Amino acid sequence: MTERQFVKIDIHERIAILTIDHPPANAFNGQTMSDLNAAFWEVHEDAAVKVIIITGAGPRFFVAGADIKELAAAGAQGQGRAMIEFGQATFAMIEASRKPVIAAVNGVCLGGGMELFLSCHMRIVSSAARLGQPEINLGIIPGWGGTQRLTRQIGVARAMEIILTGDLLDAAEAQRLGLVNKVVEPGKVLDEALALAVKIASKGGLAIRASVKAICEGLKMPLADGLKLEVDEMVALLGSSDAREGFSAFVEKRPPQFSDSW
Repeated sequence: MTERQFVKIDIHERIAILTIDHPPANAFNGQTMSDLNAAFWEVHEDAAVKVIIITGAGPRFFVAGADIKELAAAGAQGQGRAMIEFGQATFAMIEASRKPVIAAVNGVCLGGGMELFLSCHMRIVSSAARLGQPEINLGIIPGWGGTQRLTRQIGVARAMEIILTGDLLDAAEAQRLGLVNKVVEPGKVLDEALALAVKIASKGGLAIRASVKAICEGLKMPLADGLKLEVDEMVALLGSSDAREGFSAFVEKRPPQFSDSW
């Protein structure tokens, strides 16, 4: 694994943990975003990895947002578009991953951190976490996907309120809105995310990828097209060695031993 300045990679069996470690608040500057982009691509392309977890270093911050001084300088120098488009491309890559991505939110999750959170497929959050898109307080808007993903996930009215007021959500409210899978005690977030990842990684890799594809791509399609995609993925899986093993294990009343292969 390549060493990077602000994003650390740890592999636990079939699970990759990416830790954003940019003191003091894990804010996204250009180097941190570049490190996340490269680290994510590295583990995504590693055939041994089945599930990816993204978290922040330390107990207080997931990602506190963008580096405001760097963002302001980029805008003043006419480089704002490149910075914004690179961040959008990074989060789009995460969202489009066929490997499940779990956000383990250990603390403050604001601005660009919230947009990273929204691009992940599942989210485990500390009860002490605070989440939001407070960009309006700086005279700007969310630029790394927040206006689009938040609206699609919780609806126009609530997303409009959150973005236009800049008000923060506590973990319980985020869960009530359907943004969070589980809220846990501080200090237990990564353990809970790992438990979820281990459970998922025990399933067949082909079916995992097909499920993520059908859900994520299907959401972008009319229902009839999404149903056709589901049929195509199911038919393909029926001929796989993983499916044959799954069927045999069921009949023989034993745990399946998936090979994650066709």
